Amino acid sequence: MKKLLAIGGIIVVIFVLIIVLNNKSNETKLADNPYGTNNLQQSTIDLLDNESYQNVALPEDIFKKIESGEPTTVYYFSPECPHCMDMTPRLMPIADEYNAHVYQYNLLEYGDQIKPEYDITAWPALVHYKDGKEQGRTVGSQPDDQIRAFFDEFESN
Repeated sequence: MKKLLAIGGIIVVIFVLIIVLNNKSNETKLADNPYGTNNLQQSTIDLLDNESYQNVALPEDIFKKIESGEPTTVYYFSPECPHCMDMTPRLMPIADEYNAHVYQYNLLEYGDQIKPEYDITAWPALVHYKDGKEQGRTVGSQPDDQIRAFFDEFESN
C-alpha cells in the first residue's frame, strides 16, 4: 500500500511540474506578443515564437489599412486549422520572395470581429484588397505554384 501511495505521489508531482513548466513557458512567450493581451488560446500561444506567424496584426489595424485604399494582402488563418498549418509555412517564404507584406489575421482570436463585408467563411484565405475593395482571393491550402500565381497577379499591381 505504501508503494502504491508513493508511486501515486510521484505521478502527482510530475503532473504538477509539467503544469508549472508549461505556465512558465507560456509567460515567456506571452511577453511582448502582438495580440496586446495575455488572454489567448493555447494554440495561438504555441505559434508566438513560430517564424511563419510573425506578421500577425490586430483587426483594427488591418481594417484601417484596407479602408485606406492602399493595396493590402491579408491572410486569414486559425491555429487550429490543419490546412492553415500546412499552407502558412509555405506561404510566408513565397511572400518574402515577392517582397510582399502579408498581414496575418488570427480567426481563432478575432473571428468575432471580422467584418461581414469581407465574407470570410472558409480558411485559410489569402485576400488582396485595393481601393478598399477585394481584388482577389484564394481559399484553402494551395500548392506553391498557385500561391505564386496569386502574388504574380496582385503584387505587380
